[in-house]
Amino acid sequence: MLTVLIETRNDEEALARTLASLVGAAVEGVVRDVIVCDRGSTDQTHRVADHAGCHYVADGGIAAGIRQAKGEWLLMLEPGARLVDGWTEAVIGHIAKVSMPARFSRSRADRKPLFSRIFSAPTALAEGLVIRKGQAMALAKSAQSAEAIARGLASRRLDAEIRVAEPRRN
Repeated sequence: MLTVLIETRNDEEALARTLASLVGAAVEGVVRDVIVCDRGSTDQTHRVADHAGCHYVADGGIAAGIRQAKGEWLLMLEPGARLVDGWTEAVIGHIAKVSMPARFSRSRADRKPLFSRIFSAPTALAEGLVIRKGQAMALAKSAQSAEAIARGLASRRLDAEIRVAEPRRN
């Protein structure tokens, strides 16, 4: 039903956390496949993906991952993001009725005070993205990353929560 796409670069620990939150949905048959699109990792990201049974794409970026997706709908996530229990029902309901993209709501534990939100720029994928494969493919022609696909895209809000990934440290 859904293909999960996760774009990585030296994110082995964060990837493991995200994949752990998808296990229940994979067992239920909601997640059909998981594709890890790597952007030049030098850590053990490829081993984490391999041990979890993910398809690992080292060349071609997000567009290559989208082309290989088996699902008609894609779920794009940042490494480290974790979906909160109950998310599958919201996604199934959305894709059965609506064709436009959707995003999750931030978990209450991740909501920052208003002042902090005003002065920090969240990434476009912080709240995940559920999108039709065809639309993602069309956007990938001019976008070089999952972040670029998600940026500025109109979407609906799902009645499900996500624990956002921790900010990356360089």
